Amino acid sequence: MKSSTQNVALYQLSYCQMKTYLLAALFVVGNIALPQLCHLMPQGGLIFLPIYFFTLVAAYKYGFTVGLTTAVLSPLLNSALFGMPPAAALPIILIKSVTLAVAAAMIAKKTNKVTLLTVALAVIAYQLIGLLAEWAMTGAIEKASQDIILGWSGCLIQIVGGYLVLRYLLKK
Repeated sequence: MKSSTQNVALYQLSYCQMKTYLLAALFVVGNIALPQLCHLMPQGGLIFLPIYFFTLVAAYKYGFTVGLTTAVLSPLLNSALFGMPPAAALPIILIKSVTLAVAAAMIAKKTNKVTLLTVALAVIAYQLIGLLAEWAMTGAIEKASQDIILGWSGCLIQIVGGYLVLRYLLKK
């Protein structure tokens, strides 16, 4: 797949704007629906890592405020409504989700481009920081590396799928 470079129409929305909440709500709905679909397959959540997908897109395209709101509300609402992720897993999922929002927003703002490489950097950043945080919290490198070992295909979907969705949004 050719990785062409596209300038990003960045939006730096504030919490004073209604558009921030409308966009975040839309991305949260995506982060609720996609995991439900993935959980139809045994270990689908662990393999596809769906709860992070729309957080990546939200933060990369619409900035830190939309990304952070999506990153925090998605796991909390999924857990409250469906019990997935389990409450015990929320701290590390929130750390990873918020890290992804920060990384994606920063990379998008710094580069002002959408490429496979820049999207991959956001995914790699949250995975590495998340791995280190989970390892520090649990003391178990095997558990901490689960997103990479079981979820490598989910990481690839985030990179390629995120890139394609962002490219599509550039046309809108």
